[in-house]
Amino acid sequence: MSAAGDRLQDTARQAALALPGTDHGYPFTQHLDVYKVAGKVFLIVSDDPDEQIITVKCEPEPERARAHLHRHASITPGRYLDKRHWISLGPGPGITKRLVTDVVEDSYDLAVERLPRRDRPRTR
Repeated sequence: MSAAGDRLQDTARQAALALPGTDHGYPFTQHLDVYKVAGKVFLIVSDDPDEQIITVKCEPEPERARAHLHRHASITPGRYLDKRHWISLGPGPGITKRLVTDVVEDSYDLAVERLPRRDRPRTR
């Protein structure tokens, strides 16, 4: 496992766990650490040492997702999920701690926006 992949995944996990109402587990397979808010998935971290990626929701406007894809070779259409609304990030040039934290927080916000008000966690 590359150190860069470990850092990417650790950063994503820390960012997710810092958000209100976040829980996680392995509902699909032992290699996919899934983060949810009120039952809605917003982050998947692959525990497969050969595939050190994270997968997050992206803006519903395809232009924003395409911009990420064009700017960074290690950002690809979402693995495991709808490729129009999810992106996957792997270690690579330009994948910074700030970028990882931002995409995790954006994904969380998108999941929370889709929840009924009564199910939304307290604001962060």
